[in-house]
Amino acid sequence: MKRISVFIFTYLSFLLSVIGAQSFDSEKTNLIIVYPDQMRGQAMGFVGQEPVHTPYLDRFASQGLVLTEAVSNYPICSPTRASLMTGQYPQGHGVWGNCNTITAPFGYELKETAQTWSDILDNQGYSLGYIGKWHLDSPHAPYINTLNNAGKVKWNEWTHPDRRHGFDFWYAYGTYDQHNKPMYWAGSATRDSFNYVHQWGPEHETDLAIKYIKNENEVYRDPSQPFALMIAMNPPHMPYAAVPERYKAIYNDIPLDSLIQKPNIPAAGTKWGDYYRKHIRNYYAMITGVDEQFGRILNVLKKTGLEKNTIVLFSSDHGNCLGIHDQISKNNHYEESMRIPFIIRWPGKINPRQDKLLISTPDVFPTLLGLLGFAEKIMNEIDGIDYSSLFLSGENVRPRSQLYIYTPPGEIDMGRRGIRTHQFTLMMSRIESEADQITLYDNLSDMYQLNNIATERLDVIKELKGELKMWLEKTNDPWIKHLK
Repeated sequence: MKRISVFIFTYLSFLLSVIGAQSFDSEKTNLIIVYPDQMRGQAMGFVGQEPVHTPYLDRFASQGLVLTEAVSNYPICSPTRASLMTGQYPQGHGVWGNCNTITAPFGYELKETAQTWSDILDNQGYSLGYIGKWHLDSPHAPYINTLNNAGKVKWNEWTHPDRRHGFDFWYAYGTYDQHNKPMYWAGSATRDSFNYVHQWGPEHETDLAIKYIKNENEVYRDPSQPFALMIAMNPPHMPYAAVPERYKAIYNDIPLDSLIQKPNIPAAGTKWGDYYRKHIRNYYAMITGVDEQFGRILNVLKKTGLEKNTIVLFSSDHGNCLGIHDQISKNNHYEESMRIPFIIRWPGKINPRQDKLLISTPDVFPTLLGLLGFAEKIMNEIDGIDYSSLFLSGENVRPRSQLYIYTPPGEIDMGRRGIRTHQFTLMMSRIESEADQITLYDNLSDMYQLNNIATERLDVIKELKGELKMWLEKTNDPWIKHLK
């Protein structure tokens, strides 16, 4: 009995010392999130599925944890970005669709009162920087005179300082897709005093990010405090041709046939088959450009000696079908739309490896705070799970599935819901003026999702309906009334 007591005391002392060491280290740990828009998880060289040139991401993947099954649960911009910031699904944060004038009457924007991970880090003394695309504020009249507000639907809006959730360094825009001439609001700029830049957006944003990291003359952040910086690049978002020629040149001489090997790409001569063939070179060129800019960020971390004490996450808000399955881009349940890159590096703490964890966007909030040592600072109710212990040790309870969501504007009890597991994707649709639909794919035997087996595997549908019911009950989703 005495030996057991000594063992327990020694073990508890060891745990307390580890916790204490982690708490001390967390005060010095910086965070960088690089977050391109519309980059599918399959489109990185090291994955081996697509012939895209990403040397910096390939190297980064060998240094960090790669989550090969990461998904965007509602694969369009605003709902996913709100989930990333709050750790909630749309049922909690209320951003049920993209922020624009169609959804503005329904209040689809990030609430000023929402608790975000940046709010928590701000309260812990972090310097916080945001560079690039925000897309979490609804446009309002008089509308800002920019390109994305020229049509019937308005998209772009300034973010009032009270709505920036702790980011003290601000250089951003709502939604603006002229990549070779982007526009930004600097920190103190008023709503009417944005500026245009004649430089490719990701390159310009990386230039500024490097200045922020170096912090020469201490003009960007408090050098005595840790920092968190998010660089939200717009490419590889459409228009795909808006990419520097030096990146296009990498793909100019590659035969088109070698870029369209996936069997779910529609045939030439069809609307979406031709769409894919028209844009795939430029889509890959954009990804290669993002990859090079990401490499510049990694390089400056190494040169400044900040590499070891900085967590770096590379991910995206959603993927891109680019015509696959006759879908123009995202906002659907297909793998090319839902699957996103997720690579995280923390030298000496997170062992480099690949893992099939079914991580979802709301899980990022609590997991990052767990890694930084601030999990107990989360005050609001969140949906996401803290997987920091799994990141550090490889051990944790794992989810069985991931939730899929789509709703028409203003109709949160309608639309599509679904479940994705390691093997299956189930999608159920209930939309006014459309026939009800059930789709089931076996992603192991049919990785390109060519065969709907819903009528053949009623047993699987029954099981996955039970899993979906669990998610709908957990999130208080009114769509549950359609689940029979």
